[in-house]
Amino acid sequence: MIVGLDHMQLALPAGAEDQMRAFYCGLLGMVEIPKPSTLKGRGGFWARVVALECHFGVDPDFRPATKAHPAFIVSDLTALAKRLEDAGYDVVWDTALPDVPRFFTSDPVGNRIELIAKDT
Repeated sequence: MIVGLDHMQLALPAGAEDQMRAFYCGLLGMVEIPKPSTLKGRGGFWARVVALECHFGVDPDFRPATKAHPAFIVSDLTALAKRLEDAGYDVVWDTALPDVPRFFTSDPVGNRIELIAKDT
């Protein structure tokens, strides 16, 4: 029986770590955490947001996840949308769930990301 979530992992192509750090740590506000020394040679990086660890791993056969995606709850959805747009990212507002303010964007390597307002 599942009792919690330890971490999630998103794939990236080799060499995209700096772009992904800038997006997830710089724009979205995650904090990079050290990877265990035994895993550092694999590339990628780890980050944390509140109690969730996000592992960004290099996939030699990388293809962006354009349907499967994480959904992050954010404190100021409108401000984050503007921040992403100002940085050149597309923001696609979705009203399919009328009581859930949310939008979708893609990270620097094309992975789909959902952002949801905190008070939904």
